[in-house]
Amino acid sequence: MSTPLWRALFTRNMLICVFTGFSSGLPLYLLLNLVPAWLRSEHVDLTTIGLFALIQFPYTWKFIWSPLLDRYHILRLGRRRGWMLASQLGLLLIIAALGAFSPQHDMTTIALICTLLAFISATQDIALDAYRRELLSDAELGLGNSIHINAYRIAGLVPGALSLVLADQLPWHWVFAITALFMLPGMLLTLLVREPVKADAPKTLRAAVIEPFGEFIRRRGAGGALLVLAFLFLYKLGDSMCTALATPFYLDMGFSKTDIGLIAKNAGLWPSVIGGILGGLWMIRLGINRALWIFGFVQLASILGFAWLAAMGPFEDIGMDERLMLALVIAFEALGVGVGTAAFVAFIARSTHPAYTATQFALFTSLAAMPRTFVNATTGMLVDMFGWQQFFLLCAALAVPGMLLLPAIAPWNGEGRQRR
Repeated sequence: MSTPLWRALFTRNMLICVFTGFSSGLPLYLLLNLVPAWLRSEHVDLTTIGLFALIQFPYTWKFIWSPLLDRYHILRLGRRRGWMLASQLGLLLIIAALGAFSPQHDMTTIALICTLLAFISATQDIALDAYRRELLSDAELGLGNSIHINAYRIAGLVPGALSLVLADQLPWHWVFAITALFMLPGMLLTLLVREPVKADAPKTLRAAVIEPFGEFIRRRGAGGALLVLAFLFLYKLGDSMCTALATPFYLDMGFSKTDIGLIAKNAGLWPSVIGGILGGLWMIRLGINRALWIFGFVQLASILGFAWLAAMGPFEDIGMDERLMLALVIAFEALGVGVGTAAFVAFIARSTHPAYTATQFALFTSLAAMPRTFVNATTGMLVDMFGWQQFFLLCAALAVPGMLLLPAIAPWNGEGRQRR
């Protein structure tokens, strides 16, 4: 069993998934981790930082312009690679420019730039998701998505660890400029790989817009389609809210930016990578349906660790015990998210139709991102109202509704495989 597995891991397609995951994760983690830390260190209040989640609305609404990426070719690189390169170049330039502004004087400008950054990042995700889905065979789908997710999380080390450490040593404009350079590996990949050829582009924009939605409703039925969409919104809701203000939470508990960069982020990296790999391997035996059940409970339990840490802090002095507590909480949460996300993304990929990859994948991932955009905008106000401990208990409660949909969406004893 081990030999075929190792052969499957070390292939050209899996290496490509490493690069697609890293390029996709970097700008999102910059918005989730580095920008809130920047604003908090410049004494911006928590309510404003929480409302800043609204700048991520393009991740929620990217399905609106995804048909354009299915229909049109740009830069003479093919339907997928042209959009990949254009978005990656735009991200490099915008990230580098962000640090030139002051949160104390240019908040409106910063919000607009971050919104543009999110729009281009979401566009890159549309292209990368479609490219990856068309590149991988059905047999490679689970492992490829798991590797993509792991690389996605590893990318979070740049804005969530390296950049925070640099922020204690360098001015913020240098921090953002250095962070922007990490978009270069993805650009190099785009120039080196070939365009996958799976299906012809839609003949008209109208066909690119209408047919993906019609096919999904016909395949699932109206009621079944609504249940799937509700599940995609709810399954990650509690976890998404729990981590929305993670960096400000660590700072309020008394940890320094260097503590967060060297301890919290690294403690979360390897459990999430291990969780993602284990999730991909376990799904071979469990199936996607059972994985969603088991990993969902692990994900739910991991949220409670944050409530425990909040009850223990804030800390007057940070010593080895406090750093160990932080590492344990983050590691368990990252493990839960690692295994849960592996199953969730596999479910999304299974729910798409090969003929309408970009638009359907964008629709499903948009719904999954919606809590991070709109619901997370309330997190700062909720923390101000209830405090950190009660906030995390609320997040745990909000993780339950998605689990309650599992009997209808992914029954334990019925894999419920869709077309292929």
